[in-house]
Amino acid sequence: MNIRWDIIEEYMPFFLKGTLLTIGISLAGILIGVLLGLFVALGRMAPNKLLRFPFLAYINCFRGTPVLVQLFIVHYALLPSIYPDATAMVSAIVTLSLNSSAYVAEIFRAGIQSIANGQTEAARSLGMNKVQTMRYVILPQAVRRMVPPLGNEFITLIKESSLASVIAAKELMYWGDAAVGQYYVVWEPYITVAVIYLIIVLGLTYLLQVVEKRWVQA
Repeated sequence: MNIRWDIIEEYMPFFLKGTLLTIGISLAGILIGVLLGLFVALGRMAPNKLLRFPFLAYINCFRGTPVLVQLFIVHYALLPSIYPDATAMVSAIVTLSLNSSAYVAEIFRAGIQSIANGQTEAARSLGMNKVQTMRYVILPQAVRRMVPPLGNEFITLIKESSLASVIAAKELMYWGDAAVGQYYVVWEPYITVAVIYLIIVLGLTYLLQVVEKRWVQA
């Protein structure tokens, strides 16, 4: 098989540009997802069933439907009705944030509920209210346990961001498709894209292992 190195060389600047956009979209998605996920998790654990229901429905809807379908709904229906000037990148960030928040909410819920009830009772005996107990006692301990699954969620978003290419967001996969469309070759563009994704994921995996050893297991 004759490998077209010239195609890889020509598109490498675009692949690198797309890689930066891929990381940016994923980073924005996980940051917004964490903030929204914490709010959803607290609502999910509300003592009243009526209060819990909308948060539970939110989690089930986003975890139970494909990301691609969510992307189409956000890009072609939701955002045009509230922000007509939204770009494909904005649609990708919104979709990944909403999807990620549903998974992050369950990570927060599991982490918070993994803390022994004695911790809450001890904090309340010291005069702390519910908010203070959650902020100063429960969350600091729970966050240490949530670092590994949150890291895995970020890696998942990196890979799911490739779906943004179908709405013409110029991330990494978009440029792979562009090379295929121009030269009608598949091997070189897609293998290059796959290798770049692999490097990103392996790099993040290594960083997460370092963080887990130095902080989580400390």
